[in-house]
Amino acid sequence: MIICGINAAHGDASAALVIDGELVAAVAEERLTRVRHWAGFPARSIMSCLATAGVRAAQVDAFAIARNPRANLLPKVLAGLRYRPPRTLVDAWRSGRRRVSTTTDRLADALALPPEQVRRRLHRVEHHPAHLASAFFVSPFDQSAVCAIDGFGDGVSTSLGLGQGSTLRVDRRVHFPHSLGLVYLALTQHLGFPRYGDEYKVMGLAAFGEPDYAGRIRQLIRLAPDGAFRLDLSYFRHATDGVDMTWDGGEPIVGPVFTPKLEGLLGPARRPGDTLQPRHEALAASLQHVFEETVCGLLEALHRRTGLRTLCLAGGCALNSVMNGRIRARTGFEDVYVPPAAGDDGTAVGAAFHLWHQTLRQPRRFVMDRAAWGPAFRPMEIQASIDARRADLSRLACNVQELPDDDALCRWTAERLADGEIVGWFQGRMEWGARALGQRSILADPRRPEMRALINDRIKFREPFRPFAPSIKEEAVDDYFVGASADPFMTQVYPIRPDRRAVVPAVTHVDGSGRLHTVSRRTAPLYHQLIEAFEKLTGVPVVLNTSFNESEPIVHAPAEALDCFLRTHMDALALGRVAIAKPRGSGASAARPPAGS
Repeated sequence: MIICGINAAHGDASAALVIDGELVAAVAEERLTRVRHWAGFPARSIMSCLATAGVRAAQVDAFAIARNPRANLLPKVLAGLRYRPPRTLVDAWRSGRRRVSTTTDRLADALALPPEQVRRRLHRVEHHPAHLASAFFVSPFDQSAVCAIDGFGDGVSTSLGLGQGSTLRVDRRVHFPHSLGLVYLALTQHLGFPRYGDEYKVMGLAAFGEPDYAGRIRQLIRLAPDGAFRLDLSYFRHATDGVDMTWDGGEPIVGPVFTPKLEGLLGPARRPGDTLQPRHEALAASLQHVFEETVCGLLEALHRRTGLRTLCLAGGCALNSVMNGRIRARTGFEDVYVPPAAGDDGTAVGAAFHLWHQTLRQPRRFVMDRAAWGPAFRPMEIQASIDARRADLSRLACNVQELPDDDALCRWTAERLADGEIVGWFQGRMEWGARALGQRSILADPRRPEMRALINDRIKFREPFRPFAPSIKEEAVDDYFVGASADPFMTQVYPIRPDRRAVVPAVTHVDGSGRLHTVSRRTAPLYHQLIEAFEKLTGVPVVLNTSFNESEPIVHAPAEALDCFLRTHMDALALGRVAIAKPRGSGASAARPPAGS
């Protein structure tokens, strides 16, 4: 049976294809439209998944949509009666329902299928069960506690329950207007980061401050003994005043969600572009501190109810890798699984597996232990992209050569890294999820402390406080990290051993932590081979890894990789087996200060 899972009419639109219970392809629409967090209908992603699998649209047996406007109708009505939402919010709800209701026609148009044929095969899956399914049904656990935390979806912000075999049971929900995701969004906006998805910047900034405002931020959230919570809604606009939102055909836009009372509590909001002050760092640290204690309290209550040691976590808040790394130390859970696409894009996978397992009662047979589910490109396609930019490559005096095998490719790349160059790494199938995991990555030498500032300034053109991740051989994790478990999806942050921080300063955050990315010989053989080649030259089984992009979604196709390489100060590019290098000293290395400075 062929199931196409779809996240539409929401941010991070996406599609996935599951055949007989096995995931075969998954793509976020932003990678194809080149617009961050693209919201709307994922027509390109659907076609990409079908093309990857070699499946015609007419062969798809079912379309699973991760949205059900009819879910939780009673809580929605009660919230409407209690909070009397303004007409702007009511209109936004109705607009959202209309977008979802037109899914059949948009899907039929995109696939050139009769609308009635699509309608017969359409299944709606509530947003939060799709989140939970995106984690549990692809996890290695036969039984697990499950939790999803986000802003809102189908009127719910938090779901907790139990997964067993091919079934999911939700036994606790937190409904609109109470949401931890909305708290983090409000403070993110207050700190001067207004774009959709900017919460990760606040998480990075938090490491620079102390939680001096934690007591004040706790006033926003009222905790219950069972781990549930409610917000003091006088600090938020969404329930009574409404929030301007744009959700279709481009980057999502969300207006301010906090009221002037929040500024009275925490001080004036920072304007975007203003210099970050110690107060802002302290606010970020305080938000992160309160967020962690609230989520860990909620999860500990879930642990007591289920008595289980395993947890599957999803939802936009599960992208908070700092919090994820503390779950094992602060709750009774010993094994935590967070999928690579924990946010709304992941609900496309979740909807498909929810239909296959929960609805059709099919047994489980698939574990997501790797993230390479996007498109790959053949050598002839890579060569065509190079030929199209031949004049630009010649103008920069780039050396272009095809390497004979993987050994030569890894050796060439490792030598460049060890020499202090910054290398674009474009290999195999594109990653699924928010992180670059060795398929579409920019790599550098983690031993050089200047690399963090250099890449932020000369390659990424972004805030200087933003950290980079260590990709490390799985078998070397205990030598470099404290209390860590394998994490192939870069979803958890752990302390780096004090005696190793000076060895890998470029990937050690200011608080001594690192966002762990473990690389397995079994699931990522080429990337593992590269790290081994680097280790042979340097004695260090770690490379600095960041996403292959610059103020855009992670690159998808060879042409985009070449564009990024040519317009930034990257030194070299490994594009499949084709090695491209700017003249020594003409890329980022020309601007590099002396090692150790």
